Amino acid sequence: MSTNALALPAGGHAGSRGLWVLAWLRFCRDRVGLVSLAVVVIYFAIVAASRIGWIAGDWSKEVGVSYAPPSVMGPDAAPAAAAAPDATAGPVADDTGVVDPLAEELAEIRNGLAGLSDSEPRAATLAFGGDKWGRDVLQKAIKGTETSLLVGLAAALLAAFLGTLFGAQAGYHGGWVDDLFNWFYSVFTSIPYLLLILAIAAVLNQKGTATVILILGLTGWTGIFRLVRAEYMKHKVREYVRAADVIGASDARRMFVHILPNVSHVVLVQISLHVVLFIKSEVVLSFLGFGVGVDTVSWGSMLNEAQNELILGKWWQLAAATAAMAVLVTAFSLLTDALRDALDPRIK
Repeated sequence: MSTNALALPAGGHAGSRGLWVLAWLRFCRDRVGLVSLAVVVIYFAIVAASRIGWIAGDWSKEVGVSYAPPSVMGPDAAPAAAAAPDATAGPVADDTGVVDPLAEELAEIRNGLAGLSDSEPRAATLAFGGDKWGRDVLQKAIKGTETSLLVGLAAALLAAFLGTLFGAQAGYHGGWVDDLFNWFYSVFTSIPYLLLILAIAAVLNQKGTATVILILGLTGWTGIFRLVRAEYMKHKVREYVRAADVIGASDARRMFVHILPNVSHVVLVQISLHVVLFIKSEVVLSFLGFGVGVDTVSWGSMLNEAQNELILGKWWQLAAATAAMAVLVTAFSLLTDALRDALDPRIK
């Protein structure tokens, strides 16, 4: 069987293939794009398992001693249990022979800060180490992946919806409608993006995942708006749109039934680009204390904790959060490049 016979669909010709079929065939020839897609799918599978509760469901449980080192470093790097005061030793007298009535309570507090517990033993080492409270860094990184990826994806979908809606209205209608949306676009783009989201977060003064999604989605639509507006200005004068006008199609039908499918590849690429942008923006917001709440873990909150741990030489939480973020952001960026090449209709 010839190669051409394998390449053609059954009973069809190359000219009968749609845009998405051709794009998928081009994408399958990109090995880097396929590997990046596999990495992104694995991350989404981890997020789904974490969301259901199959993994990292007890990430907040204090399973190790304070600052438990990674297992490869051995138990010698962990805080020694013998060095901690014993809470069961009873009242302790000082050098003058005076008994301190608060000695037992203070010893219990010191034991707790040292990661010791009378009721439940804690591990001296963990696979990827532990934080100040003895929580597993690996489980925190998995739960942080869930938070950061969901924030990035939800904010990107919201920004894509607004950018597409505004761009379609401005590009199709023109006139004063175009001038109005261009004025909004100029207002949002006149302020540096990072400064804009920090200012809005400071004014709202309300932490939470939903707040971060709204801040990023309501401020990040400008790039998508500009591209969609240009595409609608180009497509509204083409023959198939004029033919739809002749047969009596409404403006809404022409915009979202006839034109939108032909510009959807631009929106898809922009969504993947904005997922990366919003993941990094969430990390910045949480690192500066304007992001998710204290009862939620994300890569940004992990980096916020890690800056204090580095002073003590505890590097494993920083390494876990940075590695998880770097792999996902790199894979998403390479996937975006592959999608752009596959969906570009000028590539034959």
